[in-house]
Amino acid sequence: MNAVVSRLVAALCHPFTIDDYVALASPLWSSGEVRARMVEVKRETHDVATLVLRPNARWRGHRAGQHVALTVEVRGVRRTRFFSIASGEVAEDGTIELTVKARPGGEITPSLISGALRGAIVTLSQASGSFVLPDVMPERTLLLSGGSGITPVMSMLRTLPQAGARDEVTFVTWARSEADVIYREELTRLAREAGPKARVLVRLGPFDAAALAEIVPDFETWDTWACGPAPFLEAVGAAFEARDPAAGERLRTERFSLDRGADTSGENEVTFTRSDRRARGGGSLLGLAERSGLTPETGCRMGICRTCTCRKISGTTRDLRTGALSTDSDVDVQLCVSEPVGPVALDL
Repeated sequence: MNAVVSRLVAALCHPFTIDDYVALASPLWSSGEVRARMVEVKRETHDVATLVLRPNARWRGHRAGQHVALTVEVRGVRRTRFFSIASGEVAEDGTIELTVKARPGGEITPSLISGALRGAIVTLSQASGSFVLPDVMPERTLLLSGGSGITPVMSMLRTLPQAGARDEVTFVTWARSEADVIYREELTRLAREAGPKARVLVRLGPFDAAALAEIVPDFETWDTWACGPAPFLEAVGAAFEARDPAAGERLRTERFSLDRGADTSGENEVTFTRSDRRARGGGSLLGLAERSGLTPETGCRMGICRTCTCRKISGTTRDLRTGALSTDSDVDVQLCVSEPVGPVALDL
């Protein structure tokens, strides 16, 4: 009987859902979605801000280091992006924090950090990701980050005291300059208040293995979590490998963005066959499609969720993550992590 009633109510609500009507009175309520109100936007640097979100009862919590998909409406279009959760696993006020770096020319991130969406209702996925702390902590934990890759390891740093950790913890983050240090005031306070077995340090410039060795002489023997852009992680990996080829087993990494490389020239022409449109230039196939006025389905924009997978009819593409070339015809490519090399035809 309940199923019959549910189908009847749904039919009466069509083309909307029951949630759509309830949301008019209670925007955060949902029978299935995680919705959250953006209660605060805290500026961290000139191009980074922390979003403080209060989710509804559908939120199941997160483990330090995990990420979440955030969907928000900007200029009438719903867009989804993935962000690491910056807050610790336990928050007395029930909020979570996402720290966002604005991408120049981005469709979402500049609006998010500007504060213009303060008070907005957004949709969240449940937290996911395997870049997390273990249930039983090692005796010595090393947390490393570069740039805005600090977000997931900051969640770990904030969680360790909540978990009652008593073992050695060293946290080191690298930033381009003083002006680019994210969580500057909190890191300064944590460094000042750290106990005898904890260290919190900030270093400027690119990752330096020698500097790390000065801080932690036997770093290759520590259980390590590292997050940052590809060059940072490659340098960290090389430092561990140089010390001990087997040290990689103790190094867990999370890449937060793509190493896109330089734009290529106008010799790259992409034909979108179903839409009868063309685009010239470099950058990702997704960017070229959007600049052509197309709106393909997207998700993480980092090659994780595969939402933007599209059929390549012909041509050569390069994987922005690895540099590998794909010359085969009639194969699937991920638009967000592929760039054209010469003429390319897509079924889009």
